[in-house]
Amino acid sequence: MSLFVWWTRRSGGMAMVSLLSLSSYVVFKTWVASRNLNYAIEGDGGFWTLVFAYYCLLIHLLVFSFPLRVIWALRDLTRGLKEVARNKTLKDPQDSNSGHGPSPSLSSCKNWVSSWCLPTRSGHGGLHTELYADDNVTPGHILHAIIIPNYKEDIDMLRETLEVLASHPRAQTNYDVYLAMEQREPNVAFKAMSLISEFVTKFHFIVFTLHPSGIPGEAAGKGSNVAWAARKLSERYPTESRKDVLVTGIDADSHLSSDYFALVTSMHLAHPETSSTTLYSAPIIFDRNAHSVPAIVRVADILWCAGGISGLYGGSTISPPTSVYSLSLELVDRVGGWDCDMEAVGEDLHMYLKCFFALNGNLTTRTILSPVSQSNVTAGGGIIPDMLARYKQAQRHMWGALDSGFAWRELLELWQERKSLARAFRPLHASLNTNSRDSYVPQQPDNLNHEQLVEGGIFSDIVYDTIEEPNYARVFYLFHRLFEAHFLPVHATILILFSAVYMWVTAGKADIHGVNWIFEVCNYLRNVGFLEVVVLLFFYETFHKICLETLQKEMTDAGLAKDMNFSPRSWRRNFIDYFMVPLVAPIYGSIPCAQAQICHFWTVDLVYTVSQKATRQRSISATLAGKV
Repeated sequence: MSLFVWWTRRSGGMAMVSLLSLSSYVVFKTWVASRNLNYAIEGDGGFWTLVFAYYCLLIHLLVFSFPLRVIWALRDLTRGLKEVARNKTLKDPQDSNSGHGPSPSLSSCKNWVSSWCLPTRSGHGGLHTELYADDNVTPGHILHAIIIPNYKEDIDMLRETLEVLASHPRAQTNYDVYLAMEQREPNVAFKAMSLISEFVTKFHFIVFTLHPSGIPGEAAGKGSNVAWAARKLSERYPTESRKDVLVTGIDADSHLSSDYFALVTSMHLAHPETSSTTLYSAPIIFDRNAHSVPAIVRVADILWCAGGISGLYGGSTISPPTSVYSLSLELVDRVGGWDCDMEAVGEDLHMYLKCFFALNGNLTTRTILSPVSQSNVTAGGGIIPDMLARYKQAQRHMWGALDSGFAWRELLELWQERKSLARAFRPLHASLNTNSRDSYVPQQPDNLNHEQLVEGGIFSDIVYDTIEEPNYARVFYLFHRLFEAHFLPVHATILILFSAVYMWVTAGKADIHGVNWIFEVCNYLRNVGFLEVVVLLFFYETFHKICLETLQKEMTDAGLAKDMNFSPRSWRRNFIDYFMVPLVAPIYGSIPCAQAQICHFWTVDLVYTVSQKATRQRSISATLAGKV
């Protein structure tokens, strides 16, 4: 492993150690100088004190600006959601006559299990799979390939997620559902087949995939499950239809409105020039069991949502997704699918970065004005267990700081290839490995056109394309967002503590460096920043209300609202949430971020654990009824 790779993987920890060293040096030198009678003459560190002070100012400006951007995004999203809600019926952008025929029978699903869902390894490490092309897939007809990664998830939770999807009017003609499961889960095939038997007639296609354990270089987790399912689903769709297959990755507990897929379809068809280079993101909302978790957990999830929402306002060019997102299968082919190593534990941001750099920063992002309903993490045992469960999830989130190092390596590769704008790629299942830029595809010769290559048959599935020149302005904005996510929590905490010590040490002393005004401004920015978060929560109340009303109405119309949990909010009911902000920032931000970055010095492997989520009440009712 090269020194550059080692450094990038530990860039967060290196930056944290560097800042601690700088802060300690400045405070120590200041303390020593303050004890000297010639303090006003000798000074206390000179240049490094200025670096410390002005970096402190920069960090506080970032802390000040982040809530403002979230508030702007919340206002923008709320206005858009109200406009969508006023349209009682969303016009379906597809022709109702473009159906695919009847859904496959359960018997045909059983035939797929042996050759499609249960992988075997060849002697050379390859996979024996049967290439299956869906004869019913026609160009111009939009299909939604929905991947639901899960490992040891409650079957009632999965059933509820599938019921919500099945309630959509286009589910039987446009939804191909892939249950991305783990082979190491006990009785997983029986669990999958029981769900498939229940929903086989409710979707255009439904099947499950089993990610095998023990593959070298792969880490257990959501990313590996999605990557495996994507390579398997890739086999189903012919080359000429792949641009009209939209792949959506969702969490096992995600409830998506039918508007989500209608809006994605509408945007895909309305912008054909960028349809194959677009990633669609939607805001998430924790609205199903927020009333039953501790306030500190509830606020932690709200601020986590805020991080994703901060890039979803109109005009934003950097919009990393949170949990749920969609992109064309052609874009998936271009980037070589999802990565499976431990650096990709945050697969949503990691996939965004792959797409971003594969297109030289010219990735198009569009916001879907349809909130995604999710559940808060809970241990089901009281305040302390719930807080500990949320901390484990925060640690997994902060482990994603590895993506900053991945972005540095991608930037270096972008710079090295900045003058080479020609690209060639193959379908995901036909590529040699998970990184399309490392897969062999021949460049198109000047004296041989694409039709001649197709007639040759060997490389008939290759797509040739030219991308735009690097967009360095967007690259700068991207690294700003990555710094906010992976560096800012720890750096802000360190500087707040050391600046307070510095001011205490220099109290009553001469301001020989002229930096005291900086720390006064920083103190002002901190106080205003706290008030901004309070305003942010106030704006979130309206956002939460319109999201909840929309989702609850759709579930009621679909006949699924009975026994479902819904968590309404108001500032009066949730007044205690406003006092949790000072606790949430260090407990679920700075501390797990620092812990992850320290751990990265000796390992990048994280033991992936499934976060427990609340299950639907009807499963409890059924259990009680059975006992009676």
